[in-house]
Amino acid sequence: MTRSGLRVDAVLVQAVIAGALSFAHLHDLAAAAGQDGWKAWAYPVSVDLLLVAAWRRLRTDGPSRLAWCWFLIALVASLGANVATAGLLDLDDVPDWLRILVAAWPALAFMGGTLLAHSPSESAPPAPTAPLPVPEPAAAEPDPVSDPIAAPAPEKAPAAPTAERPPAVPVPAALVDHARKVAADHEERTGARIDVDTLRARLGVPLHLADAIAAQLT
Repeated sequence: MTRSGLRVDAVLVQAVIAGALSFAHLHDLAAAAGQDGWKAWAYPVSVDLLLVAAWRRLRTDGPSRLAWCWFLIALVASLGANVATAGLLDLDDVPDWLRILVAAWPALAFMGGTLLAHSPSESAPPAPTAPLPVPEPAAAEPDPVSDPIAAPAPEKAPAAPTAERPPAVPVPAALVDHARKVAADHEERTGARIDVDTLRARLGVPLHLADAIAAQLT
C-alpha cells in the first residue's frame, strides 16, 4: 500500500469517526428535547444533509450569501449539539427555548434545502450578447497641407507668350557692307564676335532690322 493510499484511508477513517460522533450528539440532543423514536434519528441526518448541500453549492456555484447563510446555520446546529452534550447542558432538564428550536428545525431545514436546490446562483455570469456591429470609419479627405502625397499637383501657370520677332526684312546691300565693317572692327578690338544688341546700337537701327543684318553676317 502506497503512502498516498495510507493518507486517503486515514482521512476517510477520521471523517467516519467525526461523523458518527456528531450524529450521536445530535440524536441525543433531539431525544432529550422530546423527539423520541425515529424522529431523534432523523435530526442528525437533516443537519448533516443541509451542511453538505450548502457546501456543495459553495463549491460548484462559487461563494454566495445564500449558501454561506445556510452553511453557517447547519454548522451552528451541529457544533451546538456537540457542545451541549459535553456536560454543559442537563439533558434531563432541557430548557424550553431549546425544545422550541429543536421542534422548529424540520421546517427551517426544509426551507434551506429548497432554496439551495432551486435558487439561481448569484455569481452566475450574464448571458453573452451578440456584439454590436462597429461602423467602419469614413475615409478622411486628404489634407493638401499635411499630406503632400495626396495633395493635388499645382496647376502650372500659363507660360508668358514670347515675343515673336517679325520676319526678316530686306536689307540694303550697302547697309550690310557697313555692318560687316563694324563687326570686323568690334572683333578686332575685343576679340569676340559682335552681338545683336551692340550691332543695333552701333548702326542705330531697330531690333528687327538688326536681327536681319546679323543673320546675313553669319
